[in-house]
Amino acid sequence: MQLSTRGRYAVMALVDLASRQIEGCECGPICLAEIAARQQLSLSYLEQLFAKLRRAGLVASARGPGGGYRLSRPTDEIAIAHIVAAVEEPIRATRCEEGSGGCMAGAGIGSGERCQTHDLWFELGRQIELFLEGVTLADVVGRRVRGLAVPMLPPSLRPLAAE
Repeated sequence: MQLSTRGRYAVMALVDLASRQIEGCECGPICLAEIAARQQLSLSYLEQLFAKLRRAGLVASARGPGGGYRLSRPTDEIAIAHIVAAVEEPIRATRCEEGSGGCMAGAGIGSGERCQTHDLWFELGRQIELFLEGVTLADVVGRRVRGLAVPMLPPSLRPLAAE
């Protein structure tokens, strides 16, 4: 399962912005052109994403010469799930649409029944959301993401501890 480019690009851009703020950059707000250049992203696409991020209260903007964007909260208070939710619909692993009546609706099979794998894909989507809610910008910038999901694995699938 993959996030859309909107979600990925928004996370990349805010990690870039957070990195500059954490490094103590005294240069004031960061302009999107700088982020676009560093991350090799389209400036016009970033402008659309940052409008959504601003409406969601994740960034604040300053206009005029020397203007740009700053995070509106500390990095440890911004979960990756909040960023993704601000720019796109929630992650769904099932093919059911809200109010559709079930996975098999429209497939000519049954009437609004759920497919046999519905619960599997639904739970996968829920686990992804839980993971992204538990990871903050501070975690990503501080490179503390690797291994966060290990405790959720059953003991038989966990990597052996280094001795």
